[in-house]
Amino acid sequence: MNQSHSGFYAAAGVDIEAGYQGVKLMRRHVQRTLIPGVVSDIGGFGGLFAPDLAGMAEPILVSGTDGVGTKLRIAQLLDKHDTVGIDCVAMCVNDIICTGAKPLFFLDYIALGKNVPEKVADIVAGVAEGCVQAGCALIGGETAEHPGTMAPEDYDLAGFSVGIVDRKKIIDPGTMQVGDVILALPSSGIHSNGYSLVRKVFDVENRDLGVYSDELGTTFGEALLQPTRIYVKPVLACAEAVEIHGLSHITGGGFYENIPRSIPDGLCARIDRNQIRVSPIFQLLQKLGDIPERDMFNTYNMGVGMAVIVPAQQADEAARTLKNAGCEAYPIGEIVANSEKIVLC
Repeated sequence: MNQSHSGFYAAAGVDIEAGYQGVKLMRRHVQRTLIPGVVSDIGGFGGLFAPDLAGMAEPILVSGTDGVGTKLRIAQLLDKHDTVGIDCVAMCVNDIICTGAKPLFFLDYIALGKNVPEKVADIVAGVAEGCVQAGCALIGGETAEHPGTMAPEDYDLAGFSVGIVDRKKIIDPGTMQVGDVILALPSSGIHSNGYSLVRKVFDVENRDLGVYSDELGTTFGEALLQPTRIYVKPVLACAEAVEIHGLSHITGGGFYENIPRSIPDGLCARIDRNQIRVSPIFQLLQKLGDIPERDMFNTYNMGVGMAVIVPAQQADEAARTLKNAGCEAYPIGEIVANSEKIVLC
């Protein structure tokens, strides 16, 4: 029995006992994520993890942190909170695999206007599902009640992940060469960026998100809340089968910001616009918002969640490996010599 209780703190808007109940409800979701290396249970002051370093000559830790952003408003409007945790995990682990690292563990941070244990458990259920998809463990987190600074129904969600890679296996863009092929890994939708513009264009505060859209083949709410795809397992399988010369996670800033981050000086990603399989959600967003195409490619993934750059002679094997791992890849361009790091033509 927990003896911690403060009537004065509760009167100020913070329910400590609701926090304890939330931990109790989330425990079964956390159990799904346990992998070899987990040393501690949730509820302690720190999450403990013992990595398996066998076969690694020089292990390097890689970390990443991110949040879900204003996509959370869609979850609040729909009162559906069990998928945004997937987005939170995805935004972190999809970044750290761009180095070639395997995610080991994840921690989340949930700030709420009012702690509703069942809502917290739903959020953590999504985080746990994301960790299962990424093959990492959820070893801790924090739930904070912010009365007076957040509305009772509001919450924010962010996370932090750590992975590991042997130094010799770090993906090095310095190995990139003219003629390398750029493969697109399809996205599941908008993923988790650009939602301030999305909410404005779709007028989500005044639209019935439960209405079915023929153009989208689903309801507006389902399309806008579709979780971010997690690429960890397909990309790690690809890295074992072929040489990867560059990886770009296409998030905020779209093609124009993210692809150049993996391109060395003097080289350029020349992308054939006509090869990109643009998702219907982006076509509708562009039409309704009358958004210029360059702005779309400078904000959204446009149907390409990640770009993988491989030697031309290994491109077919890379695509086969990715497909066998559940991610059907296709070519969208090549590396050329140019002072500009990206050209869409």
